Amino acid sequence: MAKVCIITGRRPVKGNIINRKGQSKKSGGIGTHITSITRRKFRPNLQRVRIKLPGGGTKRVWVSVKALKAGLVQKA
Repeated sequence: MAKVCIITGRRPVKGNIINRKGQSKKSGGIGTHITSITRRKFRPNLQRVRIKLPGGGTKRVWVSVKALKAGLVQKA
C-alpha cells in the first residue's frame, strides 16, 4: 500500500539536493558553481491511525498530521 493520506491526498514528491562550491560574489568571490545534483524525496508526515467510519466501523489508515490537527478525522 502506498503512503498517501486518504484525506488530503498528500504523497511523496521528488526534488533535488543541489551542492554548490565556491565563494559568493557578495562575499568577494567569483560566484558559486553547482558541483552535483542528487535526486531526493520530500515525504509527508503520515501517521497510521484508527478512524471511525460513517457506517459505525473502524479502519486503520494513513493520515497526514495536518489533517489530524485540523480535525478532519475522527479518531477511534
